Amino acid sequence: MIRNNKIPTWMILSVSVAWLSCAAPVAAQQGICVAPQRPVCPQIVARVPQHEFTFSRLIFADNPVAVHELGDYVGFPHWQADCSDSDPHFISAIKRMTRIDTNKTSQSISVSDESLFDYPALYMVEAGFASFTQPEADRLKEYLLRGGFLLVDDFHGSYQWGKFEEWMGQIFPDREIVDLPKEHEIFHVHFDINKFVQIPGLRALCLNNGATWERPMSKAGTIIESNSSRQQPAWRAILDDDDRVMVMINWNVDLGDAWEHADMEEYASAYTSTAYRLGVNYMIYSLTH
Repeated sequence: MIRNNKIPTWMILSVSVAWLSCAAPVAAQQGICVAPQRPVCPQIVARVPQHEFTFSRLIFADNPVAVHELGDYVGFPHWQADCSDSDPHFISAIKRMTRIDTNKTSQSISVSDESLFDYPALYMVEAGFASFTQPEADRLKEYLLRGGFLLVDDFHGSYQWGKFEEWMGQIFPDREIVDLPKEHEIFHVHFDINKFVQIPGLRALCLNNGATWERPMSKAGTIIESNSSRQQPAWRAILDDDDRVMVMINWNVDLGDAWEHADMEEYASAYTSTAYRLGVNYMIYSLTH
């Protein structure tokens, strides 16, 4: 007897549907966790500002000690992280959520640029890898004391906090870093932020089983720090003599990744919506204070 070895069509369809349903979460995770391309950051806007607000990303030199001790050789300067998609997404949000006359093009700018004082706010990522010469630190201090605003984002853990404190100490050796109360005006100037959640970066979601905090990162094995130093988000600041926020510090928080991945279903909207509201509040505060 010759057996019919053909598999029934209904069985093929059933297996296919089952495989797809199991593979979907994996595919979704892969969609957001694929290796990022080298960021393409905008250059400085080469003219006198024509808009009320231009989103300005701060350029800085990498601290070779921090890069070496953490083994974080990413192939591009750390100030560029996420700029290709993060900046345009956030600019779109400012245009949609406010009536600020906002430049549709962002820029990258260093503290030594002669047009620095034309722009009221600077955005900075990966602050634990930053390095400034003393003349650069002095110029940034002048910028902040004359009314400028620095938003610090996307740095994590006790080691990077220590490196941040080192270079910030060059700028303000006599000013304390304080925790901002949740009632502070900066959290209510446009949106009322009443629920504070840790906003995860891609590294946390992809390498820490979807947790909101990043595992200690020491690819070189030189630095050992506890998980607990990365699990608690903090919103801190440096104030001027009139208690205006000059430096807004988001530690163990990654606003930039939340802006960047707002269109991806794998990234929870609760994180994205909070990140956008915080960012908009910060920028409005910078323009009105």
